Amino acid sequence: MAHYALVGPTGSRTPRLGRPVGATNPVTEVGGVVLLLPDGEPVSARGPSVRGYAGMLPLGRRLVRAGRGDGLVAHVVRYRGRGWNGADAQLAADASWAVSEAVRRYGDVPVCLAGRGMGGRAALRAGGHTGVAAVLAVAPWLPEDDRAAEPEPVRQLAGRRVLIVHGTNDARTDPELSYRFAERAKKSNRETCRFEVHTDGHALRQYADEVHALAADFVLSALFARTPSRPLADAMAAPPPLGLRMPLAAGFGASFR
Repeated sequence: MAHYALVGPTGSRTPRLGRPVGATNPVTEVGGVVLLLPDGEPVSARGPSVRGYAGMLPLGRRLVRAGRGDGLVAHVVRYRGRGWNGADAQLAADASWAVSEAVRRYGDVPVCLAGRGMGGRAALRAGGHTGVAAVLAVAPWLPEDDRAAEPEPVRQLAGRRVLIVHGTNDARTDPELSYRFAERAKKSNRETCRFEVHTDGHALRQYADEVHALAADFVLSALFARTPSRPLADAMAAPPPLGLRMPLAAGFGASFR
């Protein structure tokens, strides 16, 4: 696939889509797109993180392998920089730009935003883009409740399928904040669920296989109308708090990996 010189939002840098994940064996007809959003920092003027980009590749490869038969492609979004930077919400703006670029490049195909940490917040914030069908937020960084500020928005997620995954021992991003967010989002959008990965931390290394299997289950069912696994279907259907504190079982996905 050709590499494009891209023009993005105004600034000294421009965002771009990285090369398709698994580009050595590209799909012949694109049926859906996953845009992978790396972690970032609350405030920073530094350029995008190479480590953050590399950290999204294992998930991207897992999704592409699972969805190749449906024409799934994945790109890791290269931000202008690594900072959210307050009201600028720079990472969310870059995520929204990436959706528009994916639609321009691939046509009218469903798009899933999949982010980790600060990228999870960007995915949730940019989920209102008309091209987005699904949002996956892994260990999302979400701000503390502040009575002086507007709460993190949720109404833009109406009509999308939303999955949040968080480790209960995450010392970097508070899992209770993602639960509160999911609780508010569920009121606007029934197609919202959240899984808890017990005893795992921010990087979710202990249960990485299970998290990747759940992500693939979610993305393929959301973008291609595949039948979801029973745990995912149950989590979507269950009222709070059950569907928002669904435990991710050890060995999840072993039967369909």
